[in-house]
Amino acid sequence: MKRSHKILILWYFLGIVYYSLEGVFHLFTNGGWANVLMLPVGGFCCLAVGQLNQIPAFYRLNVLFQSLAGAVIITLVEFVSGFILNVWLGMGIWDYSRLPLNIMGQVCIFFTVIWFMLVPAAIWLEDIFRLKLWDEGEYYSLADIYKELIGIK
Repeated sequence: MKRSHKILILWYFLGIVYYSLEGVFHLFTNGGWANVLMLPVGGFCCLAVGQLNQIPAFYRLNVLFQSLAGAVIITLVEFVSGFILNVWLGMGIWDYSRLPLNIMGQVCIFFTVIWFMLVPAAIWLEDIFRLKLWDEGEYYSLADIYKELIGIK
């Protein structure tokens, strides 16, 4: 299968997972559901950190550095997509302006910390999809990755 087809498939499946998780979060926090545009945005974020993890120099890094790099990438994607969707197009999908340490209401430090904590799961999920769909790579434990992140391992 062509690399571009694999990337599109991964983007879609990762987007479905992200969109579902965000939808459940919205359901419990404000009684609504996530905007469908979060599927491609969230999928792209997961795909971006997962693709970065395909580079040997990156996946050899300590999980702490991988999470930092991934959180920065996701925050940048969130800022750019938020600026386009919320500011330019006026869609109002999210607004962090009432939260401290926000930039133009599109990103804030609180969510950057959440992205930091979710990066290992995004990388692991992308790797699991590769393993299950195309027999690429090998299985490893997500719990072990989080243990390394918090310094247990």
